Amino acid sequence: MTSDYRCNPLLRLSYSLIAPVYDLVIERPMRAARKRSLAALPAGASRHVLVSGIGTGLDLPHLPTQHHYTALDFNAAMLARARPRGEKLDVEFVLGDSMALPFAGNHFDHVVLHLITAVVPDPASCLSEAARVLKPGGTIILFDKFLRAGKAAPLRRLLTPLSGRIATRMDVVFEKVLLAVPELEIISDEPMMARGWFRGIILTKKGLL
Repeated sequence: MTSDYRCNPLLRLSYSLIAPVYDLVIERPMRAARKRSLAALPAGASRHVLVSGIGTGLDLPHLPTQHHYTALDFNAAMLARARPRGEKLDVEFVLGDSMALPFAGNHFDHVVLHLITAVVPDPASCLSEAARVLKPGGTIILFDKFLRAGKAAPLRRLLTPLSGRIATRMDVVFEKVLLAVPELEIISDEPMMARGWFRGIILTKKGLL
């Protein structure tokens, strides 16, 4: 079934227009937090890693080189800008939807979700799909902006109906999203930026790898 995310022409057009300037706005302020989050990937034996929502590929220069990566995004313009950044990696680029991943279950050792969970219209579907394709015992490395449970944040909630259509949601409460994916449990949860609005969260899928 095709998800609402891929059927959203305004969001797809918005990211096509944003692609040329995205790096100028996002790369420098997010660099340190991005590297800190990706340090959770193992540095040992080669593993199969999904980067769901690769965008323009800003994660790629900070990834360990020994792993095999699958980099997925719903926007062709973003993927086109990401490809040159992956030249030194073993990486396959896939045009696809983070809420309806085109992969079999229990396929990846690790999944990276950077600045994607709060972009999609249905964060629970995004996290559930990441869990579905993750092997038992594997990890999800998540970096995004989340409201704290019980926090009012009226301006962020007010702006979300518009911002969510053209760029990103600002009202996602991670604890509510996680309730929909009971096979995941939190390993760590740390504030990253903006007084804890951006968080680095590591999850594992229950079971043995």
